[in-house]
Amino acid sequence: MEQTKSTAKWKSELLDWLKSFALIGGLTAFIYVFIMAPYVVQGRSMESTLHDRERVIVNKAIYYFKEPQPGDIVIIHPDASGDNWIKRVIAVAGDTVEAKNDQVYVNGQPLSEEYLTNNKLQASAAGVTLTEDFGPVTIPEGSVFVMGDNRNNSMDSRVIGPVKLDHVVGRAEAVYWPLSAIRLPN
Repeated sequence: MEQTKSTAKWKSELLDWLKSFALIGGLTAFIYVFIMAPYVVQGRSMESTLHDRERVIVNKAIYYFKEPQPGDIVIIHPDASGDNWIKRVIAVAGDTVEAKNDQVYVNGQPLSEEYLTNNKLQASAAGVTLTEDFGPVTIPEGSVFVMGDNRNNSMDSRVIGPVKLDHVVGRAEAVYWPLSAIRLPN
């Protein structure tokens, strides 16, 4: 009888542990799929804002409540390949975007891009244009126009066209690795 109670207690405790692990696993999966996830920056298309191999936290939930805004740094699935790209939203549905003489214009107004200061200085010193002329392109409903900050080394909407909103995974909120580079991207 004593052994039966001991076995029952042991089975009950094991079941409690299994329930706890299942709950923790389920919550973790829910958070990862719908709320937040880590992302590794791959490539140099967002330099000097983000660097190759840096890790960022991506807020997946934000775009359930609002649409991407110009200036947001977003993770996108540009096509069916399953690859993730990180880019900056330049224009949204209804906007017209173009570049002339190394200046991006949205709806005819020059876009203020303070985040490109270092890149423009480097391009000027090398005698090259940072942003080649393109457009005008009018962004259709349900889409955004994205570009990398390293304009001469970025595959973006200038090549693939506007990105549909259902291909936007989330917004990059913070760089968390390497520890020496923890910051909020701007």
